[in-house]
Amino acid sequence: MKFRVERDVLTEAVTWTARTLPARPPAPVLSGVRIEATQEGVVKLASFDYEVSARGEIPAEVTEPGTILVSGRLLAEIAKALPHKPVDFTVDGTKVSVVCGASRFSLLTMPVEEYPTLPTMPELTGVVDGSELSAAVSQVTVAASRDDTLPLLTGVRIEIEGEKVTLLATDRYRLALREMTWRPSAPDMSTVALVRARTLNDVSKSLGPVGDVNVALSVGEGVDLIGFEAGGRQTTSLLVDGDYPHVRRLFPDETPIHAVVATQPLIDAARRVALVAERNTPIRLNFSEGQVVLDAGQGDDAQASEVLESTLVGEDISVAFNPQFLLDGLNALGTDFVRLSFTHPNKPVEFTGQESLDGEDSKHYRYLLVPIRFAN
Repeated sequence: MKFRVERDVLTEAVTWTARTLPARPPAPVLSGVRIEATQEGVVKLASFDYEVSARGEIPAEVTEPGTILVSGRLLAEIAKALPHKPVDFTVDGTKVSVVCGASRFSLLTMPVEEYPTLPTMPELTGVVDGSELSAAVSQVTVAASRDDTLPLLTGVRIEIEGEKVTLLATDRYRLALREMTWRPSAPDMSTVALVRARTLNDVSKSLGPVGDVNVALSVGEGVDLIGFEAGGRQTTSLLVDGDYPHVRRLFPDETPIHAVVATQPLIDAARRVALVAERNTPIRLNFSEGQVVLDAGQGDDAQASEVLESTLVGEDISVAFNPQFLLDGLNALGTDFVRLSFTHPNKPVEFTGQESLDGEDSKHYRYLLVPIRFAN
């Protein structure tokens, strides 16, 4: 095998393909990136760990077609460090030579015949705007669990009903819901899938800026799989198996009390007040007519407080939150004002965004946060 490719094109493709490689692969070949050079002047790169696959195609000057398997992480590091000149790949026996300007590397190849067969991309289910997908995923995955001992909660539940897509995630302490529209392949599409939050984050960051993203879903047809494709790149992932908890019912039907605060000043104040909050120590928010007082710390510990303007509908109320969970929700909103809707000081609080102080809140994105009980 022998081919020449532009350095930047190679770097982007290898970085994309190698990004999901496992740190501790169950088999050595699963740490590799499969590289296939074709007579048509295309180089295909692929990785697969039996759960997530990634594929990309790049143009190249192919002199001798062929297929090799090399260490993905090492090749990605080498590609990033190469000078901005064309890169030549040449295979000689069990080694591949990578030459770029005055830089020369020799890498061992792995037995490509031992590499598993890549999964087939499911049929197209629908198309979503990449920028909207990126925004929705970032808003929802903040609430997904990072605890791998609870695999169900590390996923994002995707509910599809015709042109409406709803994303849901929870780690038991907060819940995020985001609604968006897409272009389904069938107008009566109705299905549900549970996708790893980590996979969705990777896809939205890598494919989102490209433009439209094709989504392919296979549920109940043998292997449950989801695939994404855009800009000559493909990725597939096995769906998370199991019954996701019925979290929608956690959103309150009525909220007799609500407060509205400018979002960015609240974020800034929460960050400042949180400086004195020890680990697992909450920030307290005391809402009364015309203002909210943020404070943290007590007794002989360091203390901080700050007062912000706010509007309040209903009786005075005080709540306390995990500082990071509070900031995650506020940062995800993306609106000038935040509405906090209450049913009781010890019941979950719903965060929604609105564009003006006295406007209506939007239900396209909802963030539900469980408060921390504190002694008055």
